[in-house]
Amino acid sequence: MKTLSLDLRERIVAAYDAQEGTREEIAGRFRVSLGIVKKLLQQRRKTNDLGHRHRYSGRKAKVLPEYGEKLASLIAAQPDLTLTQIKEKLTMPCTVPAVHYALVALGLTYKKRLSMQPNKTGPMSRSRGSSGEQGKVNSPPAGSSSSTNRRPRPI
Repeated sequence: MKTLSLDLRERIVAAYDAQEGTREEIAGRFRVSLGIVKKLLQQRRKTNDLGHRHRYSGRKAKVLPEYGEKLASLIAAQPDLTLTQIKEKLTMPCTVPAVHYALVALGLTYKKRLSMQPNKTGPMSRSRGSSGEQGKVNSPPAGSSSSTNRRPRPI
């Protein structure tokens, strides 16, 4: 649904103030829902403003205000910490994804650098050898599959 223009919002509230009808009648006259009329009157009562409030929508970050500086200094000192380790070191009362979003909001990175020593585990599988004609010697014949068996020939 589209956002109502500021002009329409003002006309709805002005009609209510001029007592040109009940909320229901005003909603019908301006072809909006009763909920919109109630919302506009409540918004004016609370904020004294009828403008759009999109910038205030959405979930508010709870981690960033309290831990912003602590996160920045911890990442500067130890950039190779995992999200779980960051959460534990700062004893943050939030989820691990919340730590991620806080770091993104601060513009900080937390991934390990390529300059670090490689993992000590070796390759997981053997090399298959060189590619080319040698590999085709053991290949199944064209038109067949290793998952299908030929029918036995009648005797």
